[in-house]
Amino acid sequence: MGRLRDPAAFLRSLFDAAVAAAQPAHCLPPHLPPPPRGRTIVVGAGKAAAAMACAVEAHWKGPIEGLVVTRYGQKLPTQRIEVVESSHPVPDAAGEAAAKRMLAMVEGLGPDDLVLCLISGGASALLSLPAPGLTLAEKQEVNRALLRSGAAIDEMNCVRKHLSAIKGGRLAAACGAAPVVTLAISDVPGDDPSVIGSGPTVADPTTFADARAVLDKYHVTPPDAVARRLAAPPSEETPKPGDPRLAKAQYRLVATPQASLEAAAQVAREAGITPVILSDSIEGEAREVARAFAAMARQVARWRQPAPPPCVLLSGGEATVTVRGKGKGGRNTEFLLALALALAGHPSIHALAGGTDGIDGTEENAGAIVDPGILARAAAVSLDPRRCLDDNDAYRFFAGVDALLVTGPTQTNVNDFRAILVDAATSPH
Repeated sequence: MGRLRDPAAFLRSLFDAAVAAAQPAHCLPPHLPPPPRGRTIVVGAGKAAAAMACAVEAHWKGPIEGLVVTRYGQKLPTQRIEVVESSHPVPDAAGEAAAKRMLAMVEGLGPDDLVLCLISGGASALLSLPAPGLTLAEKQEVNRALLRSGAAIDEMNCVRKHLSAIKGGRLAAACGAAPVVTLAISDVPGDDPSVIGSGPTVADPTTFADARAVLDKYHVTPPDAVARRLAAPPSEETPKPGDPRLAKAQYRLVATPQASLEAAAQVAREAGITPVILSDSIEGEAREVARAFAAMARQVARWRQPAPPPCVLLSGGEATVTVRGKGKGGRNTEFLLALALALAGHPSIHALAGGTDGIDGTEENAGAIVDPGILARAAAVSLDPRRCLDDNDAYRFFAGVDALLVTGPTQTNVNDFRAILVDAATSPH
């Protein structure tokens, strides 16, 4: 097979397939429970919350009411389930107010009622209710410090759960005698329900001591009130496995990173490109992950292992960025900039990385695309890739060479998607 005529379009088709596989309209309806004899209350949060609410409304047979929270700019029109917008990745007062309303909605429900909880990536920030003795400003301070620290998502959510009055199983515990069915879209490595959205409806195996250890590990000095909260007695812990308050809670994953990778792999096969799914749960510092992936791509190009070109290496998960500079960008653009430097213009290798929610960091792009000529184009416009990487300024680099991947909000989130194409080689060496 000859070389692809449009590698960028091919890579974009894989990204689009991954996102389509996780669209709530497609993946949620088969998992809906039967309507109860009593009331159905819908609550939830996440970047996919509005689309999940729309999918429920379109397929639910019977009366329904409720409230979900999504990110600013991602609201969709609904008829019976209210959609509220709040801030991500740092929580704000709108999310706090919505969380209070949710707890009030589920209070006093009986065994004939049903709470349907819709959870997707981003819920930890969007649904933020400080624990007793804490203020929103104190939670925001800790959140910002953790976002800059390079902490993994499970570590961040361990802390968030222990500073919250609604996460870590507390929402389900508040539902009283009513059964709780959670429908979740996973955006975390390993698809752990206690980590997805900080698990508001599932038992929390972590402890105050674990949360303190995370802050110590990343040298985060919390406000005094946060330190006091994390030193609270075991009686104030989150609900643990076996807690009878969670006995009527069920959990169903409706979309996962692995399913999206498999959808992309099928598109690759149909194009005559061999897909190799490396992992759905890659973690680590973005630039270090990039160096490892560059080595894998070179192995394919030079030695035809683990598959001969044309081949595409697919992966998901969530890399991290320890912010030391003052630039703009997210983990996907940082990964790609480090990858481009490691590949040094290799003539057969192209790559795409993007957040399946359509947002990388705090900018408007989902990610970016790398091709063999990108470093030469950067030099032509006086962009220094090494300096940009050192300043965590990958966004400026890719904007300067017109290589940003911009999709707009996708209304779903199965974490990051990476595809590295090793095109047909001219020789095995």
